Amino acid sequence: MSATTTNTAVVEVQDLNKSFGDNHVLRGIDTTVREGEVVCVIGPSGSGKSTFLRCINLLEEPSSGSVRVGGEEVTDPDCDIDAIRRNMGMVFQQFNLFPHLSVLENCTIAQTTVLKRSKSEAQATARANLEKVGLSEKADAYPAQLSGGQQQRVAIARALSMDPQLMLFDEPTSALDPELVGDVLSVMRRLASEGMTMMVVTHEMAFARDVADRVIFMDGGVIVEEGSPERVIGDPQEERTRTFLQRVLDPTHVDPGAEDAAYDKRHHDSESAADNFVKPQDTHGHYGH
Repeated sequence: MSATTTNTAVVEVQDLNKSFGDNHVLRGIDTTVREGEVVCVIGPSGSGKSTFLRCINLLEEPSSGSVRVGGEEVTDPDCDIDAIRRNMGMVFQQFNLFPHLSVLENCTIAQTTVLKRSKSEAQATARANLEKVGLSEKADAYPAQLSGGQQQRVAIARALSMDPQLMLFDEPTSALDPELVGDVLSVMRRLASEGMTMMVVTHEMAFARDVADRVIFMDGGVIVEEGSPERVIGDPQEERTRTFLQRVLDPTHVDPGAEDAAYDKRHHDSESAADNFVKPQDTHGHYGH
């Protein structure tokens, strides 16, 4: 636990399940994120990481279970989700900036419309956060004039300008060219050092190892393993975690069949169900459509 972490629960997740039709994406997720804690969620594509994050602010509605943020149950039908979202910033893979607005306007529009701040107060807050992400000189530029990394840093400044108590990052560097990743991660490292509560879905293992207080490894819609970065990344106890990390940390390593075996294990239940399904025959001996 870092020096900035307290025992106050910011996010509490209990028995969280999410299905899209017959696809059971999340299977009984339980975890708590405390104030000041940085939690990195890692795992293979399709393991449910992004869906998990999106359920926290109800961008995806859970099928069952409960999610509490700041003590408020967001899964309660009577919950004012808009009020809760004001305390949550979310940064996506794509930057989602308004192309027709300047950088400064992108960082002020939600402040003035949602928080009802004056234009001068909103601009002062926006400029302070643009300086924090190293883009104060780009306030009058438009998104098309910026690199992908700069646009993502603007997206972070925009989220910070709402004074959130929690920041959610959904693979914020995955759409960036490799040489642009470092600047975004540097901003996130600074936020972590300042005590921002953060949940980060990421493939950046070095970032997770260096910055996270806790790492969650997900696979097949469940939390397979969680703990300190030293334990989960440095000394994983589960075979699925070890296989995943070996592929990520040593991508040139050749282990014939290991990737296929890991995939088969993850998807065994759903694949078996599909393979074993036989369409019923009609009375004329033809298979139903």
